[in-house]
Amino acid sequence: MDRADIVHDAFMARLASGDFPDGAAPEGPLSNAEALAIFEAQCLSRNLDRRSRKMQAAGEGFYTIGSSGHEGMAAVASALRPDDMAFLHYRDGAFQTRRSTQVGVDATRDMLRSFATSTDDPISGGRHKVLGSRAMNIPPQTSTIASHLPKAVGAAYSVGMCQRHTPVQQSIPDDGLVMCSFGDASSNHSTAQGAINTACWTSYQSVPLPLLFVCEDNGIGISTRTPQGWVHANFAQKPGLKYFHASGLDLFETYRVAAEAAAYVRTRKKPAFLHLSLVRLYGHAGSDMQQSYLPRTVFESWEGDDPLLHSARLLIASGSATANEVAAIYARTEDDCARVAAEVITRPRLQNAAQVMDSIVPPKRDLPATNGPSTDARGAVFGSDLKQMTQPQPMSKLLNWALTDLMLAHGDIAMMGEDIGAKGGVYGVTQKLSARFGRDRMIDTLLDEQSILGLAIGMAHNGFTPMPEIQFLAYLHNAEDQIRGEAATLSFFSNGQFTNPMVVRIAGLGYQKGFGGHFHNDNSLAVLRDIPGVVVAVPSRGDDAVKMLRECVRLAREEQRVVVFVEPIALYPMRDLHEKDDKGWMQTYPAVDETIALGRVGVTGDGPVAIVTYGNGHYLSQQAAADLADKGIATRIIDLRWISPLPETDLIAALAGAERVLVVDECRKSGNVGEGVVTLLTEQTDLPVKLLAADESFIATGPAYAATMPSKDSIVTAVLNG
Repeated sequence: MDRADIVHDAFMARLASGDFPDGAAPEGPLSNAEALAIFEAQCLSRNLDRRSRKMQAAGEGFYTIGSSGHEGMAAVASALRPDDMAFLHYRDGAFQTRRSTQVGVDATRDMLRSFATSTDDPISGGRHKVLGSRAMNIPPQTSTIASHLPKAVGAAYSVGMCQRHTPVQQSIPDDGLVMCSFGDASSNHSTAQGAINTACWTSYQSVPLPLLFVCEDNGIGISTRTPQGWVHANFAQKPGLKYFHASGLDLFETYRVAAEAAAYVRTRKKPAFLHLSLVRLYGHAGSDMQQSYLPRTVFESWEGDDPLLHSARLLIASGSATANEVAAIYARTEDDCARVAAEVITRPRLQNAAQVMDSIVPPKRDLPATNGPSTDARGAVFGSDLKQMTQPQPMSKLLNWALTDLMLAHGDIAMMGEDIGAKGGVYGVTQKLSARFGRDRMIDTLLDEQSILGLAIGMAHNGFTPMPEIQFLAYLHNAEDQIRGEAATLSFFSNGQFTNPMVVRIAGLGYQKGFGGHFHNDNSLAVLRDIPGVVVAVPSRGDDAVKMLRECVRLAREEQRVVVFVEPIALYPMRDLHEKDDKGWMQTYPAVDETIALGRVGVTGDGPVAIVTYGNGHYLSQQAAADLADKGIATRIIDLRWISPLPETDLIAALAGAERVLVVDECRKSGNVGEGVVTLLTEQTDLPVKLLAADESFIATGPAYAATMPSKDSIVTAVLNG
């Protein structure tokens, strides 16, 4: 027999006989009406769980990780305001059912549509069972490992930021707070630890951060028990973090303590940690046989502490309802779930790849028109730099000016990263920006890439256009799930209702002479190209970098895209192309209205030998082309610029009249850009194609720094050898 039915039968029998678990008497400010509303939400959440299991058994439902045992979260919802942004743990069905009532949403129908993967599902459009709602200010979450905590920190930080720089798309009230919930097992994950540490680090410096962490402690993570007292020992004494505890089985106590915690967060603008003691019913999911790893006495003791029995006892003791009225509420929600489930399983589901993929790319949005920075504003900010703009400059200087113009034009842009403010970045690209725009828009963060990206994602939730910086491409691997699992999936799982517009700047790729080895020279873009919907740009010339960066910001602000702008470190200071002091790789600053659109390639020459490349490969190919010209071989060099999605149309057009192609990829062969280009050309052209890529190796420090990557000479040799 399904444990859900066993718990159901036990609830009905014990309610009828008055056999309630022991507990404290009802105490606190909770009114009878609000207590009943909380209980109704709890009953609905419980019966939705039961119905999901029955739907799965009939082949009509596709998700059974339920919220039973965690019904106390309905009281947390009551203690907050409906406009407080909430990033929810996947067991927070009761929070959503309570907030649904607060804002007038039909939780029964919406949740069951989600279980059935109906295209009528108002949050995901049938793509996944996720908690979330635009009307309820609940961005959808799919993670079970607390990867949403860093962006919750960012969203909370943005509340204070809005007091100084109000974005047009602000979605959290000035007096609002951000709540994020997670399980006791997830609290041990490095992502959660990092986010909570970041919140403490921020609060310790008296920076406003209205954030409520809610740890739902049921004592177990799938099959691994949480040590008794571990959560309290781990979080009760964190600097800058106020600790609260309540029994999540007691709706009166939960409401009272949650209201106290929320008031602390809202008035002090400081983070708090609400620790709720709960139980887990039914196991981890419908397919989880908890009797295979837990003694029966353990899960039966949890069932004996059923939160609904505690709620029934408290409602009766407080005079909020009689036993018969409690039973009627439970029976009504059960009947409603059964009736609506029979309807939603008849509704259409996604049928093909096009429908599934329809929300990967977010919808465009309307923003107020801007004419860009005024002449006076530019003069005040740039000063003497204006005179230098008519003279050729290296990429790093041109990027600095581009960032200045963009921040002048768009007050919703904020940058964040290690050392980007006072120091001006490791390579000086962000020099003077802190003085020009203030440290609140040029945010020096702690050393944690997850927190940097989380800060950006959270600020994007509240209307900002973040431009986080990751110091080195190799460091992205510490935090890549913040892009893959959080930013890039948000539009997909919300059917375009929630987005993460942002431009991630990453200094990367190889060819730095004698510095850093593989930690500071990482020649792999595979992890970025593998993420659906993410735009990846790699400039090679300074003027191109400026024009592409402007397009990246437009893509983020107007089209709500997640964009990664990879800046080749070795080309930051590059001045010469062929000979010392020829200044062949320096350009002047483009006019402020010049851009390079997504998908537009760069072409030099029209020879029959086409060299398709990007980044440092473009620079080396230009050098090789001069040597090849001396040997009577004419080339055309095609700079891809846009690495994902590949600029297929422009690339094929640029090959018109070519006789053969050499693809030069500074990244390693496996899984990187070159493979994708070769596949494209093989499928869509009849041209002979050859790939010259980096060896399957990390990069060494010292004189051998470039030994494993393409060079001018190896490009020449590859062309000569046909």
